Amino acid sequence: MPAASSSPDGILLVDKPQGITSHTAVSRARKALGTRKVGHAGTLDPMATGLLILGIGPSTRLLTHMVGLDKTYTATIALGAATTTDDAEGEETTAADASHLSGADLTAPIAALTGDIEQVPSAVSAIKVDGERAYNLVRAGEQVELKPRPVTVARFDVLAFRAGERAEVDVVIDCSSGTYIRALARDLGAALGVGGHLTALRRTRVGPFEVDGAPIADALPQEGAAELLLPPARAAARILPVAQLDDERTANLTHGRRTASLEGEEGIVAAIHGERLIGIARVSGNRLLPVTNFPTA
Repeated sequence: MPAASSSPDGILLVDKPQGITSHTAVSRARKALGTRKVGHAGTLDPMATGLLILGIGPSTRLLTHMVGLDKTYTATIALGAATTTDDAEGEETTAADASHLSGADLTAPIAALTGDIEQVPSAVSAIKVDGERAYNLVRAGEQVELKPRPVTVARFDVLAFRAGERAEVDVVIDCSSGTYIRALARDLGAALGVGGHLTALRRTRVGPFEVDGAPIADALPQEGAAELLLPPARAAARILPVAQLDDERTANLTHGRRTASLEGEEGIVAAIHGERLIGIARVSGNRLLPVTNFPTA
């Protein structure tokens, strides 16, 4: 077993509270762990809460394989007004009385927003238009029209419906990476003819990782924070098939050499020796090809 490194290395799951940016959460992790090398696998808006996946030290190299994982959100949608940002932080652009709506009225439009759909992202998204972030263009007063893109909404279930002039709907959504929940709120309100926007959003899952039990991002302990890290090998094994290596294959991959493959499916695997992540590799034919190596202790 290699000697432990003094530098923190692993995946940190944190629960971002409302009102702070994801960048602030990263800064808190840097301070708690005493390292500048902290990255994330996808941000949350300041109004949103929930799971942030942070890569610490060499494990930032794992984040590339996490950003595309599917996600679960719980959200509250207000029906009866549309806003400039498709959420409660924007200015209202239209308003209508939604008191005639019942929970049954939601069934058809929600079904139309479920499955493989073409979604127009929110105008205040981070998508680049001619080299500029869309949200910067909107804030500068420019009109932004984004092209629809394919996303998958595997589940769009109503948890509660509260009738009224400004009706509220609590929902749970399973979706592919790149799905905008604000856009679902906007499109649901538009389909009902009253406008809609997001008033609350919480990310509860990213791939196999759950927010339950994750520490609050702005309350990380100044001592013992490293004990919260998920070791690289364990984290990689949760998102990729595992190739358990012997000493010879480990030496080859460590030095960037191709090596004979173990039996297994073609594709990307986590190459592990004992309890140590050697790297990310690709199984191609009967060869194991290095993709990303991890430093030895």
